[in-house]
Amino acid sequence: MKSKRHEKILELILENVVETQEDLMRLLREAGYPITQATVSRDIKELRLTKTLSPDGRYRYTFAAAERAPASDITTRFRTIFGQVVDSVDYAGHMVVVKCHTGMANAACEALDQMNFESIVGTLAGDNTFFILARTEEIARKLSQELQTYLAR
Repeated sequence: MKSKRHEKILELILENVVETQEDLMRLLREAGYPITQATVSRDIKELRLTKTLSPDGRYRYTFAAAERAPASDITTRFRTIFGQVVDSVDYAGHMVVVKCHTGMANAACEALDQMNFESIVGTLAGDNTFFILARTEEIARKLSQELQTYLAR
């Protein structure tokens, strides 16, 4: 239940401007998650969400910036997010294709980007899929194999 709720929280903050814990609690309840303020507060802490200023001048919950978190925290967050939202990983040529739950590709892609893999040229995320451009086909193959180890089975 907790992992599904965390997945839903990540989805909600990507799709909505969530300014307060009350906003998040309301959205979770509308999505069918009976939740208390204390649980929302714990979830925010566990997911390491922070408030950032959006272009329209409002503060909203987002993922913590990589430079604020120690490397071990970034790795833990990556493994958690990746394991919860990714359905499959495959590659072709220099490209790795990562299929995710609907609405979660941005979260998984951002978690991967924060890992700062030197062998990755860049990433591109959609709604339920993101692409990774590797420097070589061999790197793409190895990266695909490594990412598959993080999938929840």
